[in-house]
Amino acid sequence: MNVLAFWLFLIIVGLTLVITYYAAKKTKTTSDFYTADSRLTGWQNGLAIAGDYMSAASFLGIAGMIALTGFDGFFYSIGFLVAYLVVLYFVAEPLRNLGKYTLADMITARFDNKKVRGVAALNTMAISTFYMIAQLVGAGGLIKLLLGIDYTYSVLIVGILMTIYVVFGGMTATSWVQIIKAVLLMIGTFIISLIVFSKFDFNVMKMFTEMKSATPLGESFLNPGNKFKNPLDMISLNLALVLGTAGLPHILIRFFTVKDAITARKSVVYATWIIGIFYVMTIFLGFGAAAFVGFDKITAADAGGNMAAPLLAKAIGGDFLFAFISAVAFATILAVVAGLVLSAASAFAHDFYSNIIRRGQATEKEQVVAARWASIGVAVLSILLALFAQKLNVAFLVALAFAVAASANLPVILFTIFWRRFNTAGAVTGMMFGLISSLVFVAIGPNVWSPEVGKAILVGKPLFNLANPGIISIPVGFIGAIMGTLLSSKKEDAKKFDEILVKANTGVHIQ
Repeated sequence: MNVLAFWLFLIIVGLTLVITYYAAKKTKTTSDFYTADSRLTGWQNGLAIAGDYMSAASFLGIAGMIALTGFDGFFYSIGFLVAYLVVLYFVAEPLRNLGKYTLADMITARFDNKKVRGVAALNTMAISTFYMIAQLVGAGGLIKLLLGIDYTYSVLIVGILMTIYVVFGGMTATSWVQIIKAVLLMIGTFIISLIVFSKFDFNVMKMFTEMKSATPLGESFLNPGNKFKNPLDMISLNLALVLGTAGLPHILIRFFTVKDAITARKSVVYATWIIGIFYVMTIFLGFGAAAFVGFDKITAADAGGNMAAPLLAKAIGGDFLFAFISAVAFATILAVVAGLVLSAASAFAHDFYSNIIRRGQATEKEQVVAARWASIGVAVLSILLALFAQKLNVAFLVALAFAVAASANLPVILFTIFWRRFNTAGAVTGMMFGLISSLVFVAIGPNVWSPEVGKAILVGKPLFNLANPGIISIPVGFIGAIMGTLLSSKKEDAKKFDEILVKANTGVHIQ
């Protein structure tokens, strides 16, 4: 056991629990629990968004992916960053103007229908659970590496902690944990990047030249095709990454934590700068791990390469930097899983329980109690699923969640705002087509099935050969929404669309 890392872990856990304690005192109403009563400023929410977004996939998964596959690993960094342009220009302001607590609120602002709300809530819980599995896999590997605790117990520890944050502190505690985590992660990543760059004499050309002979891949390390042999795989991945963020529930609900749409846009700008700087530094993390840790040590510690960044910290900075970076990675996972649990719990309590089961008659106290029980249920399910995904790279797992989000949510979000003819049938069909198609393709794809033992969850030949289903499932989501609309005889009130169009762009409610 690394004693220093253990104490740093305890300090971070203690700090976050103190935040939760004080946040719990302020978390009395549904608005407090779901949105921190919309009190966050633009820069605070920007940091929180960055903290929510720079997950285990970003810090652990991408560093490992670049170290093991070179250029192909950097596709994740590019896709994650470019995605915020879609959020900034198409989603942030309309979502804040139309919604209240959840994504379903935005869609039902135009289609006041229980089926629409129910399916939107189902999507939210499915995507959040998928995403959470990746974080728990990263957490399990990290704690096992540092403290020698079995993977199963490691996942349970993180699962219990994340549930405590959400159950007691709600969005206020979650937001401040994410803000602190974002600051720590940027500091830690900058320190590693600076040390790695210094070892190449602060010369970019020298770094790229030396990397040609630093790995078993040789010169091909800097070329595409090491991981994505099929060009369709690469295109599918990038489609999912670029379009998926605009459909991720735990990111979208962050826009309800600010007072208005202008502040929501400002928070996206802040987040984009922070995230952009971070993803540039992932090059140094990946290159440094490949050069100074080595392929064999990375894969020996974790088959998916998820421990590349902590191992790099130890190789170039000794035990203290190793302990600090590992503790920061732990804080990263805690912050993200708390946001994911909250988004799923909000969807259940606000959409299913309050608006469908109780038909809008649930008291605020009953909603908060339902959300807290839902948090426990989501955490238990995610922990159980994470125990079967230990050997998978977390960046891969998150990319699959992005594919589901882009397929199931994005078509309906865009059509709700921009298509006058769009109707209730189209909304339900689009969400169901996108969700089912993406999950089916994942279930029959190479991430679940592999002829080689240990390469995937099950042994066998995959029926679908693309690692990410985005190139198929995203168009299916759009086609489902279009077909459902055109084949339905029901026509929505045109005046309602005009009202939504004005409100989405200005925040002004017209009758």
